[in-house]
Amino acid sequence: MTGARILHIEDNAENRLLVKRILEAHGHTVFEAKDGTSGLEAATKIQPDLVLLDISLPELDGYDLAARFREMEEMDGVPVVAITANVMKGDRERSLAAGCDVYIPKPIDIARLPDQIEEALETARA
Repeated sequence: MTGARILHIEDNAENRLLVKRILEAHGHTVFEAKDGTSGLEAATKIQPDLVLLDISLPELDGYDLAARFREMEEMDGVPVVAITANVMKGDRERSLAAGCDVYIPKPIDIARLPDQIEEALETARA
């Protein structure tokens, strides 16, 4: 599937730019939010096909944000992908328990990221 509407919630501008360039080069439209609160608002307005989120966000962290997305009817079936530097034992499991469908550790593998996103989109459609 190409041409997905992707919401990327990340507080680091350089990381947002990198992900945007990679995914837009693969035909996706990337919307950005710099914190959890604006990410929650953007998800309601944009109704994305997929959400990428950093776990360490100001105001509303990625764990809480993922849990809120799972409570929203309009986000039903939308894959939530954690891209995070939280790579200690248990971090992956905590992300998945909070409502994330996929866990991608930082630094991201820029060659693999488009395939990882496609897999998440295809899994959601299955």
